[in-house]
Amino acid sequence: MTETFNKTDTILKRISWLSGQDERKCFGSLMHLFNQESLEQCFHELNGNKAVGIDGINKEAYGNNLTENIANLIERMKCMAYRPGPVRQVLIPKEGKPGATRPLGISNFEDKIIQKMTQKILEAIYEPVFLDCSHGFRPNKGCHTAIKALMDHLYANEIQTIIDIDLKNFFGTIDHKMLEALLKEKISDFTFMRYINRMFKAGVLAEGEMSVSEEGVPQGSCCSPVLSGIFAHYAIDVWIEQMIKPHCKGKICLVRYADDAVICCEFEEDAMKIRNALSKRLEQFNLQLNEEKTKLVAFDKSKARLGIKQGTFDFLGFTFYWGLSRGMWIIPKLKTRSKTIKEKLKKVKEWVRQNRHKMLLNDMWSRFRRKIGGHIAYYGVSHNYRYVKHFLNKSTKIFFKWINRRSQKRSFNWEKFTQFQQVYPLPAVRIVHPLF
Repeated sequence: MTETFNKTDTILKRISWLSGQDERKCFGSLMHLFNQESLEQCFHELNGNKAVGIDGINKEAYGNNLTENIANLIERMKCMAYRPGPVRQVLIPKEGKPGATRPLGISNFEDKIIQKMTQKILEAIYEPVFLDCSHGFRPNKGCHTAIKALMDHLYANEIQTIIDIDLKNFFGTIDHKMLEALLKEKISDFTFMRYINRMFKAGVLAEGEMSVSEEGVPQGSCCSPVLSGIFAHYAIDVWIEQMIKPHCKGKICLVRYADDAVICCEFEEDAMKIRNALSKRLEQFNLQLNEEKTKLVAFDKSKARLGIKQGTFDFLGFTFYWGLSRGMWIIPKLKTRSKTIKEKLKKVKEWVRQNRHKMLLNDMWSRFRRKIGGHIAYYGVSHNYRYVKHFLNKSTKIFFKWINRRSQKRSFNWEKFTQFQQVYPLPAVRIVHPLF
């Protein structure tokens, strides 16, 4: 089995190398990669703790007869009898927008196996052609590589204006026919494309009603991130690189994480031209800007040196601004977005308030420590130590306040609570992601 795994991995690496050597290289034989061993490997890579699809089958149940189930799946794929099941849609709270929700698609477990292999194939083909400005859902890239790339550019270059881009419902408005046409530029395997098309037409089951749309990729699917990345690559990244940069007076830098993007412009006149052209470009791909949130931000380093106040902008949960180094030089800095801190503190309050009667103190504190650890793991970046410390202190005081409201009798005074923390300490605030 290991030998076949290595063979499949070797083929994927070969595909990746060929794609990197020639951006116009078209791949016509991909279905043989959906074999017994590769699909079993995909099975083992999937998380068994995720929610189940509409068929109610989880990883454990599917794995009871894994070899037979995979063999049956391959036979159905060979005779085009396999059809992805509808995606079960659930609504989850939207970060940063109280009361708002975003749809999350949950596929049947067998469909997740096919999606996982499809993801591997698409990544092998497109990862070599993706541009460095793209950081969303890519191997060895993520939010913090995007933040570092942006900080590096701001530090090393003169900037006048930032274009803060916000796309309206990006994942939900990706046009299937356009995406299919883009995929066919590098994929000529007819059967593979038929299964991609079937995935698009699988439909969504929401509140007991079935719907099929000509647009949108379900958030939560294994291959949705790479599909959306391909669409954004052609709609935005390539356009900026090939059509915009050569016609601009100054240096232009795009940094994009999925649908969250900023463009750094050396000159304001370039920023105004790009902003006007961007709406028309996105309309060609049936995408829309959120006009209220997409804005030009004055972010002039030379004016900041003269003491002239400049604007700020938000990106991936952080606010970027010009600040002073220890040597009194003007440098780019960031901090946790103030709105994010307020929202997260509100969530801490609600969580402690709702669970203080349901959980034992030690269990609650253990869960609280993990929540704090997760916050530090993301927001623990250079320049942001003080704001992470502030969040930890505020959260701890909220915990102390509400844990004492379990009954009329106070559980703790502050002295005992401090001793409790010494025995079961919170994670230490630290810089997890240095930016320089």
